Amino acid sequence: MHIEEGVVNGAKLILGYATAATAGLYALKLAVDAVRAQGTASLAARAGLATAATFVFFQVLPTWPVGVSEVHLILGSTLFLLFGAAPAAIGLAMGLLIQGLFFAPFDLPQYGMNVTTLLVPLFAVAALARRVIAPGTAYVDLRYGQALALSAAYQGGIVTWVAYWAFYGQGVEATAGVLSFGAAYLVVLALEPVVDLAVLAGAKAARGLRGSGLVTQRLYA
Repeated sequence: MHIEEGVVNGAKLILGYATAATAGLYALKLAVDAVRAQGTASLAARAGLATAATFVFFQVLPTWPVGVSEVHLILGSTLFLLFGAAPAAIGLAMGLLIQGLFFAPFDLPQYGMNVTTLLVPLFAVAALARRVIAPGTAYVDLRYGQALALSAAYQGGIVTWVAYWAFYGQGVEATAGVLSFGAAYLVVLALEPVVDLAVLAGAKAARGLRGSGLVTQRLYA
């Protein structure tokens, strides 16, 4: 989902920094809530794990250039279910920054747009989870339909934002690339709910994580 160099240029890049700043402020609000719920140490630990996972998603797992961007297996809903919204947001932003600083410096001018593309769909997943998951349901007990809904919200959000940036930068000339990119992301949408349920099944078997501060309280409660 990286916005490639040259898709958006010049003064138009400012909008990406503005949307990223707005997303960052909301992530800060979520972080304050997370500290109140589970403490600073837990937030730091979960954010660290989410950062490491994000780095693996971007730098280790396969990527495919398609249309206006690249297809990555970004397991945003998985991060949310394991660690919660704030740690997942911090992890996504930090993992992307580490990749840019040390492995892909040519992506840094697009960092604002890429962060927005990662975080806003995550916030949508958090909002959707409150609607499709009953308050008394632990995440380890989710059904396939619920996992699919969360994954669809995240991956659909990524495709929508990539399309927005492409049209913003290139106009209607980006249409063919946007359509091919969106079609390719159907593969990710097919895989992510299965991965989510597999990870949740593993977490359910590893009950020692309950109360450890390494995962969100909602995973088991």
